[in-house]
Amino acid sequence: MLNLSVVLDDTARETPDREALVFGDLRLSYAFVNTIANQVANLLRSRGVRPGDKVALACPNVPYFPMVYFGILKAGAVVVPLNVLLKRREIAYHLEDSEAKALFAFEGTPELPLGEASRGAFDDIPGCTDFFVLPATPLATETPHGESFWAALDGQAGAFETARTEATDTAVILYTSGTTGRPKGAELSHQNMLMNAMVCDGMFESDGDDVFLAALPLFHAFGQSVVLNTGFLRQATVVLMPRFEPGAALDLMLAEKVTFFAGVPTMYWGLLTHDGGHTAEQLGQIASALTTASSGGAALPLEVLNRFSERFGVNIVEGYGLSETSPVASFNRPDRPARPGSIGLPIWGVEMKLIEDDWKDAGDGPGEIAIRGHCVMKGYHQRPEATGEAMRDGWFRTGDIARRDEDGYYYIIDRSKDMIIRGGFNVYPREVEEVLMTHPAVSLAAVVGVPSDSHGEEIKAYVIPVFGATTTADELVEWSKENLASYKYPRTIEFRDELPMTATGKILKRELR
Repeated sequence: MLNLSVVLDDTARETPDREALVFGDLRLSYAFVNTIANQVANLLRSRGVRPGDKVALACPNVPYFPMVYFGILKAGAVVVPLNVLLKRREIAYHLEDSEAKALFAFEGTPELPLGEASRGAFDDIPGCTDFFVLPATPLATETPHGESFWAALDGQAGAFETARTEATDTAVILYTSGTTGRPKGAELSHQNMLMNAMVCDGMFESDGDDVFLAALPLFHAFGQSVVLNTGFLRQATVVLMPRFEPGAALDLMLAEKVTFFAGVPTMYWGLLTHDGGHTAEQLGQIASALTTASSGGAALPLEVLNRFSERFGVNIVEGYGLSETSPVASFNRPDRPARPGSIGLPIWGVEMKLIEDDWKDAGDGPGEIAIRGHCVMKGYHQRPEATGEAMRDGWFRTGDIARRDEDGYYYIIDRSKDMIIRGGFNVYPREVEEVLMTHPAVSLAAVVGVPSDSHGEEIKAYVIPVFGATTTADELVEWSKENLASYKYPRTIEFRDELPMTATGKILKRELR
């Protein structure tokens, strides 16, 4: 038997009174978090959820997330984390595709009406039978959107015997898009996720009393494995931050004496460029507590790495991975010299190589990165053809082009396909294009990434309008905001009479870039 929830169970047993979560004025012990997770497991069991069933969780970085996440796992069910920025029809797609039996959704705020959107999406899916609202008001037993989480837990026991799950059973389904269209669910096993947390544990040089800042969204692979699961494995205190803002992050790092920070490059850029009046003494106190910093999601500019090291006295550990690899597949290990600009070496137990389009070995490259080992997913949920295209003999091809130096360090050169990474989130042009083309004024659309100082890449759409249409670029951007998650919609739209194409009719996006 192996269940990812062991990272909570063991820590709650060994250090029950240690603070597990800090959120505003709330300071919750491991014993408390474990008790609520047990109640969640009992609730699911009472509602007919059985091992192997899927349960969706749409929640930002607030205490509900780990409580529900581990409760689902304890019940032997599969967690389906949803991006909180998804709109109603996107949520409905994920619920239907994953075959979710239940949905836990944060009530949200006027700026993020997640409860309303989730309620509507839930009503659209007949197979999803239970909808639990995680109220924005602490301990609220009534909510206009549906059954309150706290009311549902009333009377549920605080003890639960974790369901028997095997190492190869699916623990989490993380949705990731592709150029072939709609998002696909990467099935990650208990072994995938637990091994990734255990290997990530090796990047730390501290000897206990760790304080992690959870600024990365926990519904994302990076935040989930590197911050939540690794943090709980290390018996750390996890300080929750629902939305990253540089000044607030620095305030939390100062107040809570944060020892570990993980972020995408734009977060490090934000910490360095923020002018919030922090004194040299305060920045020095932050630096004295910080022992480890990790970056992933996109290439980290060398200038940012050097400036952060100078200001905070910590070298950023750069790594690489994807949702399909749990996510960490390589990083610059603390026991080896760091190579700025490199994604480092494969993690323990994992192999990497460079391949040609036909899977033949590409030597030191350039070539496409292929990965094999304990971190690689089982496959895409109900997508055997997509799984077959991406995997062969245990090797997973990533779509990322890299080279390898004489010491085995890998360096990303470019991304095959057309994926855009905006602020650490993957955006796939075809999905955006398909939505744009549902607008009555759009005849054809091509979406590309353009350089952005703040987000790494920004989304731009080239549009051929329907003859006689009168819509403006601003109007189309506003329409896109209503139909796409906030990290996906194009910020710039340029109308054109034609788009560059090959003889076979394929749009030449390299010319548009």
